[in-house]
Amino acid sequence: MRRHPGEFILSLSLSLSSSTKHIMLKDILDTRLSHPLYRPVGPSVVLVVILALTCLRSDPKSRPTMQHVSQELFVPRPALPESFHDISIQQLVNQEIYVVDQN
Repeated sequence: MRRHPGEFILSLSLSLSSSTKHIMLKDILDTRLSHPLYRPVGPSVVLVVILALTCLRSDPKSRPTMQHVSQELFVPRPALPESFHDISIQQLVNQEIYVVDQN
């Protein structure tokens, strides 16, 4: 993100406040990096953000184990169902893009 994510994380912990609902994934990525528009990288970025968000859940029992996170990183993912620029943080919190296995 190129800045400390504290305020962003706090807003997520407030159950997706109205200000967080319209934040787009592309807007929180480090601006020094080129956006992952091409297919091989976009799905990986989305997956890593989803996993990071699941690790931030307030209930420790609903967070994935590190073994689970590691396993998820090796599961092949299909192409993104929509343009990378159209993906919102709310979609990732709700896992509307990729469903991360909870087992």
